[in-house]
Amino acid sequence: MLYIVIPVFNRLKYTRECLQSLRAQTRTDFRVVVVDDGSTDGTDRMLAQEFPEVAVVTGNGNLFWTAGVNAGIRHALTLGATRIMTMNNDVLVLPDFVERMLFWAEKHPRAVLGALELDVATGQPVYGGERLDWRTNTRHDLLTELDAADHHGLHPVTYLPGRGLLIPLEVIAKIGLFDEKRLPHYLADFDYTSVARLHGFPVYCNYDARLSTYPDESGQEQTRRRRSVKGYFQHLFGIRGGGNLRNFTHFTLKNCPPRYMPYYLLNGYARRLVGYFLH
Repeated sequence: MLYIVIPVFNRLKYTRECLQSLRAQTRTDFRVVVVDDGSTDGTDRMLAQEFPEVAVVTGNGNLFWTAGVNAGIRHALTLGATRIMTMNNDVLVLPDFVERMLFWAEKHPRAVLGALELDVATGQPVYGGERLDWRTNTRHDLLTELDAADHHGLHPVTYLPGRGLLIPLEVIAKIGLFDEKRLPHYLADFDYTSVARLHGFPVYCNYDARLSTYPDESGQEQTRRRRSVKGYFQHLFGIRGGGNLRNFTHFTLKNCPPRYMPYYLLNGYARRLVGYFLH
């Protein structure tokens, strides 16, 4: 049985719409676990009243993304999960999303799978995975490098985000859960999927499975829209900071080939120090 784990903190509207999109799936042999990390906007009441079929794990407000996901995975495993999928609450999955993810998962049972992301406002693809050249810290965006005719099936990538991320139990048995100690929020998903790839598990973006996201609503985008000295330090050092230097260092030490590490670290630090003001 597939269990979908969704960590949430407030933003009730997004959670409701995400769960409604999961209810509309063409394939229904899955269950949902929501990790409500101390929401104060009535999320707990909404879940109980409108989605009684959803299993709820309650946090104290200090889990952040990584520990929240791990708590949900642990609960799903106790319920007998045979596959795990992580998902953010600010996504809407297309009706055949689960069907198309499980189609490829059944053909490639050891593979970690992500999905093609669309802009919820325009329906246009905004993220289809990337391949990273560690030597030059250059990201090759598959959406721009693939011909439109190739926007289907599986494409190998270096890592994947946690939005609609399907993980076989064999991966969890081999590498454990997400690194909540060193990567409490950002980069934990990229790290986990990169580590899985380094352990021999194929990592693919599944262009047949699509979900819609809100690109302008990410924490990184909101911080950059309100540029300030405080925001700059939050960007570099805050737990939710998209340019967090500590997180980047841990990710690099775990995943970058040693011969490329000095340049990759220096280049990455420079990008984070100046990038806040350039985007």
